[in-house]
Amino acid sequence: MNWWVHSAYEDGGVVLLFSWAFWVIFSICLHELAHGWTAIANGDRTPRELGHMTMNPIVHMGWTSLIFFAIAGIAWGMMPTNPMRYRHERRGRVLVAAAGPAMNLALSLATLTAAALWAWAIETGRIAPAEHVERNVMQFLFIGGLLNVLLCAFNLLPVPPLDGSAILAGASRTLDRFYSQPAVRMYGMLVVLFLFFTSVEAPLQRAAMNAALSYVAWVGSLLPAASAGAGALGAG
Repeated sequence: MNWWVHSAYEDGGVVLLFSWAFWVIFSICLHELAHGWTAIANGDRTPRELGHMTMNPIVHMGWTSLIFFAIAGIAWGMMPTNPMRYRHERRGRVLVAAAGPAMNLALSLATLTAAALWAWAIETGRIAPAEHVERNVMQFLFIGGLLNVLLCAFNLLPVPPLDGSAILAGASRTLDRFYSQPAVRMYGMLVVLFLFFTSVEAPLQRAAMNAALSYVAWVGSLLPAASAGAGALGAG
């Protein structure tokens, strides 16, 4: 099996490799900050007190995660919070857990919308970049959107330590007791690793790709109408 860095470079050169590395690290940092912002809004200042409200990837991911990412393409982050300090513990747990995937969803919508706008501006002659610039910017934006669709969907899986299990644990005391069992947490981690190292995740990747492409096409279909409406307003 090829090293993922070599495979990425062979498939798309420096731009693909840079785009994937940038978006993985940037998206994980914002994912963790979303947890932190929501925890603080719910009365828990633990993220700020422990110095985690920063964009420094070493703080959120640690050297172990960064080394694993460089070697195996696997990365993770962590945001320390204390649910006992939330104003409403159970509701706070759900909100804090859901904030990370929500951030990934917002990032995916922003980058895919930007990709559609970029393609539309080129097709309509509003901008005329060099061919390699056109291709590289589109690739950068689309990878950001696709990766964040994947991160959102993957983190919502109801498997510890993913956010989906934390959301369910916050919503149900029965599930909270279930997820709190050491055996469940251990097997959950094994399931996550299994998903990473096998082709089981392939259907999720295909679904994310189709969703990203469909969204870009949908936004693109709206742009001519928007442009016509703006022109009509200007003429009026």
